[in-house]
Amino acid sequence: MNFSEAFKLSSLLCKFSPDGKYLASCVQYRLVVRDVNTLQILQLYTCLDQIQHIEWSADSLFILCAMYKRGLVQVWSLEQPEWHCKIDEGSAGLVASCWSPDGRHILNTTEFHLRITVWSLCTKSVSYIKYPKACLQGITFTRDGRYMALAERRDCKDYVSIFVCSDWQLLRHFDTDTQDLTGIEWAPNGCVLAVWDTCLEYKILLYSLDGRLLSAYSAYEWSLGIKSVAWSPSSQFLAVGSYDGKVRILNHVTWKMITEFGHPATINNPKTVVYKEAQKSPQLGLGCLSFPPPGAGAGPLPSSESKYEIASVPVSLQTLKPVTDRANPKIGIGMLAFSPDSYFLATRNDNTPNAVWVWDIQKLRLFAVLEQLSPVRTFQWDPQQPRLAICTGGSRLYLWSPAGCMSVQVPGEGDFAVLSLCWHLSGDSMALLSKDHVCLCFLETEAVVSTACRQLGGHT
Repeated sequence: MNFSEAFKLSSLLCKFSPDGKYLASCVQYRLVVRDVNTLQILQLYTCLDQIQHIEWSADSLFILCAMYKRGLVQVWSLEQPEWHCKIDEGSAGLVASCWSPDGRHILNTTEFHLRITVWSLCTKSVSYIKYPKACLQGITFTRDGRYMALAERRDCKDYVSIFVCSDWQLLRHFDTDTQDLTGIEWAPNGCVLAVWDTCLEYKILLYSLDGRLLSAYSAYEWSLGIKSVAWSPSSQFLAVGSYDGKVRILNHVTWKMITEFGHPATINNPKTVVYKEAQKSPQLGLGCLSFPPPGAGAGPLPSSESKYEIASVPVSLQTLKPVTDRANPKIGIGMLAFSPDSYFLATRNDNTPNAVWVWDIQKLRLFAVLEQLSPVRTFQWDPQQPRLAICTGGSRLYLWSPAGCMSVQVPGEGDFAVLSLCWHLSGDSMALLSKDHVCLCFLETEAVVSTACRQLGGHT
């Protein structure tokens, strides 16, 4: 495993292009575009203010930079560096900006969610969509780019509108049986739209493309409900994480629950492999001690080593007692994600924040648990194979695969605190993001990594 040098970064703004050829990163008001293979700077763009959001167009030819404080969006072209576009929302303000799937239209959401403005880069025409709902996930596109679903709020009632992305004509408009709609998401095959309600009521609704209600599911009443939702890449399963610490798996045939995964504080099943991160300071032998020459500064102390150990069941996980009299208590399933082949599901229960749970979807059982020394910040699957990357805000990167898991020290001056990460589409590398820097991690072939993973007590 190799690492690049660290480059400056602001606000964790760093993204690979969809075609995998470029890496865009932001340093305050500058946008830097690098070649992924050589890491040479290809383009350097200067924006009018500090960048708060970046996004590639689907064809990787354009990149937008949003400056919400100024109500501005600037668009840059990789093919024609001298061309650029500036969109000013003026007094309407700006709270969100995204590309349409064709990469030629930009959707800007104004302050207070009064409207969405659709700007065309080709014709310079402008369209308006009224009543967008202010919620966590109110816009979703089908994977083929043909349709957009938009959550709306008008007359104190929730609605969903489905638009044709080619001409932005309204295809369907229907109300939803929700008290306060929180999110919507298309299935990867684009045939079913999932709509879920506020956390105060457990309810998830499934609609067809023509607006018909296919099914409604509610696991319980009178308690905090849904916290996270994820489709499997095959569209066969819908995972629903809730505040009761369980994940319920719905099937695509009857939309009924086929199983539920609990997250107990103690693991008792001997078939479940539990990896515990162990840390120890390297021992210094007397024969290794040497005195620096006069005038030389003191060298850095050896960093502590980290490795995984297999724990024997029963294993008690470190739990967090939630503060229940405050908003957004740290309980329930805060993160969940399917592997690209839909064989595995990774979850994090927020009141056991140091643990990542990996479930076998084929056998519908708990496959492995990884307990870290620090709370898990994020995890993300390799786009090409069932390999999970985890970061905890420390200077180490953690990788899990069915063959085992490993802990890797990120080199560099001082501690490179990995706050976030993103995979390259090839699965051969990933970008590791700290508060002020980004570096690339290049992985060896699958055979080499699998061999290293089998050495469960080893570390890099």
